[in-house]
Amino acid sequence: MSTTRQDLLQAFDALLQPARFKDYGPNGLQVEGRPEVRKIVSGVTASLALIEAAVAAQADAIFVHHGLFWRGQDGRVTGWMKQRLALLLAHDINLYAYHLPLDAHPELGNNAQLGLQLGLAASGRFGEQDLGFMGSRADGGRFADSNALAVHVQQVLGRTVVQAGPAQKTIRQVAWCTGGAQGYFEAAIAAGADAFITGEISEPQAHYAREMGVAFIACGHHASERYGAPAVAGQVAAQLGLAHQFIDIDNPA
Repeated sequence: MSTTRQDLLQAFDALLQPARFKDYGPNGLQVEGRPEVRKIVSGVTASLALIEAAVAAQADAIFVHHGLFWRGQDGRVTGWMKQRLALLLAHDINLYAYHLPLDAHPELGNNAQLGLQLGLAASGRFGEQDLGFMGSRADGGRFADSNALAVHVQQVLGRTVVQAGPAQKTIRQVAWCTGGAQGYFEAAIAAGADAFITGEISEPQAHYAREMGVAFIACGHHASERYGAPAVAGQVAAQLGLAHQFIDIDNPA
């Protein structure tokens, strides 16, 4: 089966509601390709490697969290931008990208899917645009301390984590926000978290963790955001009768 480029855009927009969010880049169709779509490839970032893999997989569309546009970009089509754009245009592939809307979706988004992977059940939201999730273990238990939580995150994601803050403290309430959400740490503390999980850590957060007695766990930007794109693309593909393939291009960041 197939659908049109526009109908696919409408399906993504209906699910993710990008108009609700204030974002730094465009959400939706970033590069226009062929009008008919039969197969979607999903991934985390529209890197050259992902585009090459999508070409090899004979995809008509790519769905990602990180598209071609980044905060502070000057807009010139040179270097890496030229390479990526040239390959997309040469093979007439549509590129759909959703940043904050993909983080925020309550069931299929990056935060919801990370919680599902980690066995966490969300009971509330916090932070700017309600992007942060707050909850506890879905099985009703607790983590003995932040070391136990860190080990659990490492085992599930297969990535060594950076841990800061108190180790000998029972973890009841866990806050999390995927990617580069270290700036949400203070909001997580104010919301009552015993521990905060995100992708990255910056210099101030280690001090906040020690001084406020709240554990901070950084598990990798890419590692924390591998689950939303395939969940959304998979659901939309099933809805429209399209083929779907998730391709994970590893990133140590």
